[in-house]
Amino acid sequence: MNSDSKIYVAGHRGMVGSAIVRELKRKGYNNLVLRTHAELDLCRQDEVEQFFATERPEYVFLAAAKVGGIIANQTAPADFMYQNMMLEMNVIHAAWQNGCKRLEFLGSSCIYPRLAPQPMREDCLLTSPLEPTNEAYALAKISGLKYCEYLNRQYGTAFLSVMPTNLYGPNDNYHPEHSHVLPALIRRFHEAKVSGLHEVVCWGDGSPLREFLYVDDLAELALHLMEHYHGNETVNAGTGKEITIKHLTETVARIVGYEGAVTWDTSRPNGTPRKLLDVSKATSLGWTAKTPLEEGIRLTYQDFLNNPMRAER
Repeated sequence: MNSDSKIYVAGHRGMVGSAIVRELKRKGYNNLVLRTHAELDLCRQDEVEQFFATERPEYVFLAAAKVGGIIANQTAPADFMYQNMMLEMNVIHAAWQNGCKRLEFLGSSCIYPRLAPQPMREDCLLTSPLEPTNEAYALAKISGLKYCEYLNRQYGTAFLSVMPTNLYGPNDNYHPEHSHVLPALIRRFHEAKVSGLHEVVCWGDGSPLREFLYVDDLAELALHLMEHYHGNETVNAGTGKEITIKHLTETVARIVGYEGAVTWDTSRPNGTPRKLLDVSKATSLGWTAKTPLEEGIRLTYQDFLNNPMRAER
């Protein structure tokens, strides 16, 4: 890419998309094409095709997605599958039709089997069943990944896919029911501290292991791959380090300043027991995550405090 290349970031107001925009601007890319959902509904094929035919972006970062935690995925699996499948296929197909030089599809580590060998390599995809609690979302992301692969194979495109681990950071979603675990914990402990609650109840038993990547680190990798990676295989994005949900919970409570008790509701689901990515491919390409977890949580909590309206999304 050149500094004047025309670049479309789909989902630029979300956590991932906004981080990619920050990284692009930091690196001197300023010819950015951005559209809000009100301006362009990516689930509408006719709108997407008209947009690409008119704007003809040379490079696309596909960071738009319908995302959420366990409750949201279990409550609305049809919505998660439909909206993600539609927007992915519309954007990827229109990019190919209109001669886009490169497209980068942002996925999720939930695409890998529930009981995949740990750490999870890119080639363990579709080797055994998925985690039931987010199966619909995972199937949609797998479809986007595979469509990019098939276009490369059939038409010689240079599209690529990146599968990040659990992400967090500025502009996260802190909704009490629809958010992921880390922002949900930030909100819960902050509100408990403000309200003077003596106890916070968390789901499961705290035993699952999770890996967390600060979103600005992902954005750095996303741009690095767009500039330098030319393979047809997916690239995992993570830290290679994991933490139990119990330890994460205690860490968030300490950073937020909550001093009450934490108890566990074991009648609630734990989700996948372990999800650690093998990041050797990304490392071999010259990238390593830089932000320590505690520093990232502090930055995210500050973002929460500075933008209270995000808690209402």
